[in-house]
Amino acid sequence: MYTKTYTTFKILLLQLLVGYVFSAQIFAQTNFTIDKVMSSDFPTALITSSNGDLAAWVQNKNGVRNIYISDGGNPARRITKFANDDGQTISNLIFSPDNNNIFFVRGGAPNRSGEIPNPLSSPNKAKREIWKVNLKNDSLKLISEGSSPSISHNGNVLAFINKKQVWKVELLSENKPELFFSIRGRVSSLTWSPDDSKLGFVSNRSDHSFIGIYDLTTKGITYIAPSVDNDRNPVWSADSRRIGFIRIPTESQNLPFMPKRSALPWSIHIGNVENGTSTEIWKASQGVGSAFRNISAANQLFWTKNDLIVFPWEGDGWTNLYSIKSDGSSIKLLSSGKSEVQFVSISKDKKSILYSSNQGDIDRQHIWKTNLLNGKTEQISHGEGIEWSPQLSASNNKLFILASGSKTPAFPAILENGNIKSLIPKSDITDFFENNLVKPEQVIFAAADGMQIHGQLFLPPKMQKGKKYPAVLFFHGGSRRQMLLGFHHRGYYHNAYAFNQYLANQGYIVLSVNYRSGIGYGMAFREALNYGARGASEFQDVQGAGLYLRNRADVDASRIGLWGGSYGGFLTAMGLAKASNLFAAGVDLHGVHDWNLVIKNFRSNYDPLKNQEAAKLAFNSSPIAYVKDWKSPVLLIHGDDDRNVPFNETVSIVEALRRNNVYFEQLVFPDEVHGFLLHSNWIKAYKASFDFFERKLKHK
Repeated sequence: MYTKTYTTFKILLLQLLVGYVFSAQIFAQTNFTIDKVMSSDFPTALITSSNGDLAAWVQNKNGVRNIYISDGGNPARRITKFANDDGQTISNLIFSPDNNNIFFVRGGAPNRSGEIPNPLSSPNKAKREIWKVNLKNDSLKLISEGSSPSISHNGNVLAFINKKQVWKVELLSENKPELFFSIRGRVSSLTWSPDDSKLGFVSNRSDHSFIGIYDLTTKGITYIAPSVDNDRNPVWSADSRRIGFIRIPTESQNLPFMPKRSALPWSIHIGNVENGTSTEIWKASQGVGSAFRNISAANQLFWTKNDLIVFPWEGDGWTNLYSIKSDGSSIKLLSSGKSEVQFVSISKDKKSILYSSNQGDIDRQHIWKTNLLNGKTEQISHGEGIEWSPQLSASNNKLFILASGSKTPAFPAILENGNIKSLIPKSDITDFFENNLVKPEQVIFAAADGMQIHGQLFLPPKMQKGKKYPAVLFFHGGSRRQMLLGFHHRGYYHNAYAFNQYLANQGYIVLSVNYRSGIGYGMAFREALNYGARGASEFQDVQGAGLYLRNRADVDASRIGLWGGSYGGFLTAMGLAKASNLFAAGVDLHGVHDWNLVIKNFRSNYDPLKNQEAAKLAFNSSPIAYVKDWKSPVLLIHGDDDRNVPFNETVSIVEALRRNNVYFEQLVFPDEVHGFLLHSNWIKAYKASFDFFERKLKHK
């Protein structure tokens, strides 16, 4: 009796356990939704205060953007109380010198018609405004409409730009903002001299630009060695008597989205503020490195404590940091190796440079530090994570960074002795990601012409041996981007990485492709021969990636799709137009379909009729030239206030598809910009994309 009862009990227990496991599996599958995988916070705009150990940043949670602060020891505190997914960005954070306030800009930049982004289609006019939040009581105060705030070192005056002119507000009084000074051209790069007696700026005048100095005592303006070139990135000396800047020669024949391996060499100048003259202290050599290459930083030049100028240069074919004395002597390489520096900052005491680089880990980024007094460089973060945006506190005691991992969305953190400590408490969302996401594999495959291409391969969890899966290629935008082996440092690609994870979870093999003309692999790769509007040589990478998938034993060769946004939309459309036999379906988000249209968007004076040879090559490098061969279905997604890729690109390709009887579906977001500002629109776009792949690829 006992044995029978015990046996019955074991059977029942086994049934319960099996039922529990089965139920848990079903729950895990149903719980893994697009809403869930897109629900992580995304931090950006990390800054530190000019004294003490405070840091601040913007946290985007499901489209709700707020400012947080932390001293690195206590949990982060939210200091604004915005509550809606309204598409209004927060940027340009500045601490007041006494750490009592933070100034910031709310609202996006205007389009060419002067319209501020209004993705909610609100009947009330959207505005771009400067606000102040009091750190003692979290109260908000509107300063003015405008952007680009710059506060004097003594904290008395806030300068900013409004309607292309420079305004100011006296912070110690209750006076309203007033016009500071008015000049011709478009003003940018406001920067106070260390003694607060002068305000430097850039005056952009279409085909040239000047470095200007406004003297608060004389109320006069001096332009530093004005020329026909483009002067930019002003940086002050400690004594307020000199100002450094970059000079880039104007080249009217250069068109965007075409390879540029050399240029009329750029140079670094030191201007004399008293008499308006300047001295060239360094000039790039001819050939490699002669074209200027940007880094992600508040400025492209850094003036150090020991009178060095630190600057980026790719003289060896890779973007590295160099230093030179302000008199033009003793140039020195600070970073090294076949790698690229991206995010750069200087310590408040001007004695250290911090930067992120993919040195030694080509498909990730880690933090490095150079002591500018002794020249010693050291790597201070390691491992399989990704770290960027280093900001050292004014006391030099705390190093704040942003970080992510293959299964960990981006988060703000403190980096101490190589250890990364999150400033945000661990949550159920964190557990969800760690338990449900897959770790992408680095793969290197051959393009159709043999070039070696890097990618990240996402495989479905618990793959079945012998089963063939549908597969999808992903192409990033830019094209000056690099997808990494983890969540990305840009919000747009942070979202794309999450969607690729979702596709893998739903039974797709996903290959994210770092095609030629992207960054991370040196100048020759970035400025690939015949890329973009001069031949679309990246299509070789699309073909190579498709063949790589087709030749995998676990891929169903008849069910390979592709997707991407912007430049990635261009490559998606190229794949569908030129290789419908290889690609069964695609999702094209705000993609380029005729290079001539997008070139004119970036270069308003471009006239295809006056550049017939270039225009013909650009057209033949575009998907619209091959619509007659386009057979596979496509989903087109676009916002009609796109400032990067004109909405007409989608209007034109739809007409061409209709005339050639190509199946398409469309999802249009009225008043939405290029990188969707509304989180709800990202959700709609990805749900529509997944549904399209399910119908046209997986179950075709």
